[in-house]
Amino acid sequence: MENLGQVIVITSGKGGVGKTTTAANVSTALANLGHKVVVMDLDIGLKKLDLILGLENRVIYDIVQVIEGECTLKQALVKDKRFPHLYMLPAAQTRNKDDITPEQVKELCDQLKTEFDFIFIDSPAGIEQGFKNAIYAADRALVITNPEVSAVRDADRIIGMLESANFTDIKLVVNRIRPDMVKAGNMLSIDDLVEHLCIDLIGVVPEDRNVVISTNKGEPIILNTASIAGQAFHNIAQRITGEEVAIIDFDKDPSLWEKIRTIFSR
Repeated sequence: MENLGQVIVITSGKGGVGKTTTAANVSTALANLGHKVVVMDLDIGLKKLDLILGLENRVIYDIVQVIEGECTLKQALVKDKRFPHLYMLPAAQTRNKDDITPEQVKELCDQLKTEFDFIFIDSPAGIEQGFKNAIYAADRALVITNPEVSAVRDADRIIGMLESANFTDIKLVVNRIRPDMVKAGNMLSIDDLVEHLCIDLIGVVPEDRNVVISTNKGEPIILNTASIAGQAFHNIAQRITGEEVAIIDFDKDPSLWEKIRTIFSR
């Protein structure tokens, strides 16, 4: 029997927590490891995945045009020249989330599963039609949150909705952690987050100003070998494939955090 690719939705509920950055970097890392990967932008009307991947100039068609029959799926897929195993299916900028249905997204994913090892769906913020479109075809979910009360509350709600939709494989990514603030009691700790959200942790990404720089350049942060955030995204990619990679415990290794801060100051 042919092995079909896995469909993984990346979601958060709240905007601005690093969902698209996670989608771009984890998919790039997996492609860099030799897996055939496609990342689908479902943030219809507000697309930015193409910018973060640096592929905006190569976009000709979008997902809505595929669904409406204006082009084929193969024509709409954008190949990354730097990573021959990485492709992107762009969102439409001039349409809205109600222009596609969950069933149509699933039909596209079913086609992609025969060609790709991993299909990532970058879900839009919110819990309405765009979210329903994004989760319908997925086998697994990554929930992205920041260690802030409002972000955690939204993540908790999203986890409840995923569980109601019968998801059994839901993993947590904590983005933009600041161990110095955690130590000072000004930011939630990883232990607090895991205890509150009650799902398995798959990655912790520290605050890193290099992420902003790489985003502005359209270069995934995993290409920056000096970036601790880049390494964290690479580790998440390895864990998705089933590899056992230890999660760095910034709270219990302050010397490591000092080394990171030294890197930041260069």
